Amino acid sequence: MWGVVRSTRLRTPSSLLARFLFPPLLSPPLPSPPLLRQPIRQLAAKQVKGQKKGHQKVKVNADKQEVEIRKRMTVAELARAMNKDPDHVFEALLNTPAESQTLEEEEVLEERWIKEVVTRSGMKYRWARLAQEKERENRDANRRVLAPASLRPRPPVVTIMGHVDHGKTSLLDALRRSQLVEQEAGGITQHIGAFLVALPTGEQITFLDTPGHAAFTSMRARGANATDIIILVVAADDGVMNQTVESIQHAKNARVPVIVAVNKCDKPQAEPERVARELLEHGVVGEEHGGDVQVIPVSALKGDNLMLLAESTVALAEVLELKADPGGLVEGVVIESRTDRGKGAVASVIVQQGTLRRGCVLVAGRSWAKVRFLFDEQDKALEEAGPSRAVQVVGWKDLPSAGEELLEVESEQRAREVVEWRSYEEEQAQLKEEHKVIQERQQEHQERYQEQRQSTAHLSWRQRKAALYRANRQQAAMRPSEKTEKNQHCLPLIVKGDMDGSVEAILSLLETYDAHDQCQMELVHFGVGEISEKDVNLAETFSGSIYGFNVSASKSILRLAEKKGVQIHLHNIIYKLFDGLKEELSSTLPALLSHNVLGEAAVLAVFQVSVGKKKVLVAGCRVRSGLLDRRMRFRLLRDQETLWEGSLTALKHHKDDVQKVGTGVECGLSLDTALEFSAGDVIVCYEEVSQPQVIAWDPGF
Repeated sequence: MWGVVRSTRLRTPSSLLARFLFPPLLSPPLPSPPLLRQPIRQLAAKQVKGQKKGHQKVKVNADKQEVEIRKRMTVAELARAMNKDPDHVFEALLNTPAESQTLEEEEVLEERWIKEVVTRSGMKYRWARLAQEKERENRDANRRVLAPASLRPRPPVVTIMGHVDHGKTSLLDALRRSQLVEQEAGGITQHIGAFLVALPTGEQITFLDTPGHAAFTSMRARGANATDIIILVVAADDGVMNQTVESIQHAKNARVPVIVAVNKCDKPQAEPERVARELLEHGVVGEEHGGDVQVIPVSALKGDNLMLLAESTVALAEVLELKADPGGLVEGVVIESRTDRGKGAVASVIVQQGTLRRGCVLVAGRSWAKVRFLFDEQDKALEEAGPSRAVQVVGWKDLPSAGEELLEVESEQRAREVVEWRSYEEEQAQLKEEHKVIQERQQEHQERYQEQRQSTAHLSWRQRKAALYRANRQQAAMRPSEKTEKNQHCLPLIVKGDMDGSVEAILSLLETYDAHDQCQMELVHFGVGEISEKDVNLAETFSGSIYGFNVSASKSILRLAEKKGVQIHLHNIIYKLFDGLKEELSSTLPALLSHNVLGEAAVLAVFQVSVGKKKVLVAGCRVRSGLLDRRMRFRLLRDQETLWEGSLTALKHHKDDVQKVGTGVECGLSLDTALEFSAGDVIVCYEEVSQPQVIAWDPGF
């Protein structure tokens, strides 16, 4: 700019320049020529304007909260849109022509005042959209419609169910002539096992062995829904038990026919007739009682009637006319899933339609896979698996959940579309649920707010604000850490299991936890696979414990956990896992102090004794029961009301200091505080006994 001004001066005539530099003393100043002043004025105006722009330039905060507004909004509606109370709107309208002193909550605001309130609150406004967003196209995969001409007979899928320790796995062991029971931890089945059994007659049956323990309810339900026939195993010496009744209910819900195998008939105390009568009480009517349910006495240990049981199963399958389409896209169900160190995510599935081969693209829930390998129950590689065949599928991108429907799709792109759509649907359902919870909490907050304002309804908003401030002054002065401080005990948990079904069973039992008043239990993380460094770090962050079921932890992980003070509990029997969890929950509780009364004494008279320069009150007493021990705690009662608790400073018999005084003996005692005795008072001697608390939660087994 200075260069421009300098060039302008050079173009100015010399006479004018002389007059400008040396004006006459008495002559009035000459006006500057327009040619000289106009460019300088314009340049100066540009300069000042530019400076103002530079000084007034404010960075826009992109993180401002947006408020959706519309015309003719009331004060209350605007407050709700801003997530504020109506008094905030009144405050924002101070010093405006809107006259906030006379406004009411249901009064309609002008458009300019709506914008003014939002702007003064440090927020941004946007107009509400009238048009709804276009609905997203459904890209899910579904089961295909089967053509009757393409259906072919298939082997039956049979599920063995019953109470724990009634011999289900032993029965299956005898049918397939293997040694499964020896492999089960604790002698009980804790997973769904799928096995193909070839009978001597040439028929094939796919058996599902479900756990009978009370913790595995969801597994039994899943087995019932994936099967054609249920063999209900009941021990002849034990009869119908809890899980037997539950299995019957699962069969009724799934509308699956039942064959009853009365096991352990070789025992002397076996009573098959009693079992049949008990089954009648639960709607299972055997053929000998006029029903249609076959009741077959067997002995898995000795092999009695096993072929009769297999033939009965095959005959029932023929009556049901089980058929499937071996061609076309594959359909099935995931019965179990796990992570394998060498194979990655592995899912055990039952093929229901089509033929599963390597290279097929499968979708199950929000997971998909391009099949790399197929294995049978003995880990032998397979090229394909037809209907009713149970196989292990390797090649999953994510671990599918047990119980998910299995569908084959045309390509990997189509699989991604299906998974994306299902994730979108789940997110929308979750958003709706969260929105519902938010609305409920807002409604509760509004109700409390209205109740709080009822007492101050006659006041102006200024007076209400002052009254609320006085009422909440103490809470407002508290630090945030003090407001959120927890006085309750808490145990954060991390759960890891070998299979998805095992984790599902553990989580379902954790949902029954009802001792939150004693100790809060928080599930921080759960998953399938071995315990990792991430789990240890997470447990350290939350000061929690890790519980592993049928999984291991390497030596490096155990050393890391010991270094960080994280407890890792490994179990392979589920009821022992919950026993350990209950013990840890109980250990977090403070000990209960109980008072064990040792003796009582009645105050007969009160004396005043000089000890140095002090006057000390001494109670003359006679022990009525038990004994008084100076080392213990004492309580002074008057008319059944406790006046004092503490220790004695002196206990004497005649003039001698004594440690104990027995029944019927007179003594004198003084307290550790200045308290006046009265004849008839009772002195109670007691000891404090510390007893550990036990958590009140009962998982049900």
